[in-house]
Amino acid sequence: MRLKLGCELSYSFPNPTPMIVVLNVHYSRASSLEYPDLLKTNPPVPIESYRDSFGNWVCRLVAPEGLFTLGTDTVIRDNGEPDPVDYGAVQHEVQDLPAETLMFLLGSRYCETDRLMEEAWRLFGQTPTGWARVQAICDFVNQHITFGYQNARATRTAAEAYAERVGVCRDFAHLAVAFCRCMNIPTRYCTGYISDVGEPPPYAEMDLAAWMEVYLGGRWHVFDPRNNKRRIGRILIAQGRDAADVPITNTFGPNTLVRFKVVTEELAG
Repeated sequence: MRLKLGCELSYSFPNPTPMIVVLNVHYSRASSLEYPDLLKTNPPVPIESYRDSFGNWVCRLVAPEGLFTLGTDTVIRDNGEPDPVDYGAVQHEVQDLPAETLMFLLGSRYCETDRLMEEAWRLFGQTPTGWARVQAICDFVNQHITFGYQNARATRTAAEAYAERVGVCRDFAHLAVAFCRCMNIPTRYCTGYISDVGEPPPYAEMDLAAWMEVYLGGRWHVFDPRNNKRRIGRILIAQGRDAADVPITNTFGPNTLVRFKVVTEELAG
């Protein structure tokens, strides 16, 4: 299967403004790209790139005053299969976890494990460990939060999403991430593209999405508390502790987002 991927963002800046941008497909999928998804801007500006501490590809630039547009586009080859399932994936004892997973057990900016620990154990302490426990958490979060773009708030934390019971995909992910960490399951926050391949119409307008990966049975597995199903054409952009680590753009000055467009569509051939 071939998927066309891309996004375009237009901003209005009152002054020249530094930005960092995380829009490139994750290095783990780079070999599947038919051509590089280079960041392009209008007007053109110098771009410097680097790897962050999680291995994500990050671009930095200075946006000029006025209207400024940036974006990427590419075509990626995908196996066309839904997210893999491993019902037998076991939960590791904390003392047996690889050292590099331990940071994903800790609380973070949007995932306050200290505030949710007691509630997590009340809700999920009697569920079977491993895959079944993570699925129970996703089932609960999917039913507990009502999705709606009108409910978006950039500062909402997992504990606030639990209390308010509304949000967007990042809120679903943050709450499920926090609950999993409370239950001693290493969990990282992910952002990227999800296609509508295999889904019934009508189709919503395309957007970037948030989901999570949990460490069970010696490797990382995808779970999606917002959609709560195995999806086809999920393409990772970045992963970190929560949304604070992987914002698609971070602007260091006042601005207005004028336009935001995302494309994820299947191509013939």
